[in-house]
Amino acid sequence: MKLLRFKHHNETKFGILEGNEVIILEENFLNSIKKGSTKISLNEVELLSPVLPSKFVCVGLNYMDHANEMKESLPSEPVLFLKPSTAVNHPEHPIFYPKQTKELHYEAELVVVIGKLAKDIKIEEAKDYILGYTCGNDVTARDLQRKDVQWTRSKSFDSFAPIGPWIETEIDPNSLNIKLILNDEIKQESNTSNLIFKPDFLVSFISSVMTLLPGDVIMTGTPSGVGAMKVGDKVSVVIENIGTLTNKVI
Repeated sequence: MKLLRFKHHNETKFGILEGNEVIILEENFLNSIKKGSTKISLNEVELLSPVLPSKFVCVGLNYMDHANEMKESLPSEPVLFLKPSTAVNHPEHPIFYPKQTKELHYEAELVVVIGKLAKDIKIEEAKDYILGYTCGNDVTARDLQRKDVQWTRSKSFDSFAPIGPWIETEIDPNSLNIKLILNDEIKQESNTSNLIFKPDFLVSFISSVMTLLPGDVIMTGTPSGVGAMKVGDKVSVVIENIGTLTNKVI
């Protein structure tokens, strides 16, 4: 099932995508999934980020090839950092290139969407707290990341967390092809089977540190091949059985 949040006639609504039709839900799918009687074409809607997280919990160095690429040793535990809620961005909306950086990078990621309040969750219970999965781009000012050592500034500019286009609720997240396409050229290509720490483990580990709220997201890390974007570039994150998230840099 594909769950989406969208704008139609200047109203924000929630729906289920079936083929090329959107069935409008009676309320936010984080509350309940109640189908209404209205259907509209996907072409008639403006897709929004499927959720508005209170926080983005991000995992660094979670693919072996990316850790090697960054010349970092493999972590024994997940390396966590946060993006603020104000970094959220929507499908087809622009990524803004800040004047403070000269090295803006893409990072394709599988994103876990939390469906209900989670605290101190056991690994074997984690699936019950995951609503589904979507695509994400952990946009990063790489020069600021190196300069600051800690990662907050480099990851937190407005528009630096595009997610979407919708949430897929019925997939196995542990064996999905993931790609980053920059101007029609594949720059990153891997499979989520290469994740060091899997989604269920991450939900358990993170919920032992902080409470995860409905709509919060976990960005699970990026594979090797990270690189620069420039103004005018089109960047797409493509994840098997989920969809494609596309943004332009301005």
